[in-house]
Amino acid sequence: MTSTETPTVDNGVNVGALLDARKALADAPEAAQFQWRAETEWIKGTHSRGTVRTFRGLGAEQEHVSTFTFDADHPEQFAAEDQGATPVEIVLVGLGACLTAGIASVAQLRNIQLRSVKATVTGEHDILGILGGDPEVLRSPTYS
Repeated sequence: MTSTETPTVDNGVNVGALLDARKALADAPEAAQFQWRAETEWIKGTHSRGTVRTFRGLGAEQEHVSTFTFDADHPEQFAAEDQGATPVEIVLVGLGACLTAGIASVAQLRNIQLRSVKATVTGEHDILGILGGDPEVLRSPTYS
């Protein structure tokens, strides 16, 4: 490579398509409203299986190219069978994936070649509330 050549940066993000989408959605903001979905079915004990298949976006129902499944359970230390990551761990993976994807996208836009990106996301959890062992710990979260 000579000093007059511009290095090619490829982090695997199609920034051109993202910028085109941003422009198109600015003119049709209702199409930018997405609804993400996951269906979860109880298997046994604390083991459940989540499935991700469809979502709504761009003003219509959409379907992923593949159906994705996620097993959730609790470890043996919780008197469970450890058939999958805990629900809290699955949420943490989602947060980490959001962070690393965002970094890759911004780096591509700014013409920065990445070599590695890792995110470590932790969460604190007092399980006495779930077990009913401490009345000061929230026992009944509100879900919507």
